[in-house]
Amino acid sequence: MSPSSTLDIEQDAVAFFLALQDQIVAGLQTLDGQRFHEDSWQRPGGGGGRSRVLADGGLFEKAGVNFSDVFGSMRPELARSLPGDGTDFRATGVSLVLHPRSPRVPTVHANLRFIKRGSAAWFGGGTDLTPYYVVAEDAILFHRSLKTICDRHDSSLHSRLKRWCDRYFFLPHRNEPRGVGGIFFDYLGAGAEATAGEPSPPPGTEWEVDPGKIFAFVRDLGEHMMEAFAVIAARRRDESWGEREREWQLLRRGRYVEFNLVYDRGTLFGLRTDGRAESILMSLPPEVKWRYAATPEPGSPEALSLEAICARRDWAEKGA
Repeated sequence: MSPSSTLDIEQDAVAFFLALQDQIVAGLQTLDGQRFHEDSWQRPGGGGGRSRVLADGGLFEKAGVNFSDVFGSMRPELARSLPGDGTDFRATGVSLVLHPRSPRVPTVHANLRFIKRGSAAWFGGGTDLTPYYVVAEDAILFHRSLKTICDRHDSSLHSRLKRWCDRYFFLPHRNEPRGVGGIFFDYLGAGAEATAGEPSPPPGTEWEVDPGKIFAFVRDLGEHMMEAFAVIAARRRDESWGEREREWQLLRRGRYVEFNLVYDRGTLFGLRTDGRAESILMSLPPEVKWRYAATPEPGSPEALSLEAICARRDWAEKGA
């Protein structure tokens, strides 16, 4: 992003993310029937945030929606891994993870962020769905809703961000995707040199030269990305389940924890910039289980769901 545009975008992004947290929390409270608890916090070195968490609700076993706006000086080893120059930075955004009580309702994650380091500034984020029992119509709805948002801004955007998500939300040590995917992006606005090896929009397009267009997409995504999940949750929340389904849910949550603690960029960035650990780790589920060499019985609903996850289908395409 050009220096002349960065300041305006920076202030507008902070205001948008604050309002977005309010919007998302209000919608989730309507879905669940209970209210979120809020903690405001300050970061030593600069900035702070608002963490909103709901526990033991009607729909959610645990749900968290965080806003943060932190700034100051980052560690040199972290700075060397990011676009820009120097060690001064600012990072603001909203992140959420929803862990429903029912194994029939998928976990969902979303994150939108704006980061500035020296002369470079960029947006990142995305959203993905992690079902325990894959239902094709739900995966199709989720992906097609994201494609509709992307198509309002660039007809080729969804396919690029979907592929990026498939690559990112993947556990190489398990050779498994985390779930059925969604969209993911990073470094939008920072320039082509920041995105080597990533399937981002190519240099020279409007996505590289117009920060207003990038921000318009981020706003649109933020305001509409939870709509499909609300429909899916309403469809599945009253379906029956028992100890078998709960056991599978807890085992699959183990994969979620592994990804968030080993690979997740937001988790690692927050911890490496001395963020508030309670807020950073709110993404972890309240209960989880690891069982040695746990493998679903061939042909079982659990095995079929895992096969659907590993197939990496293009759920947004006709005939999916």
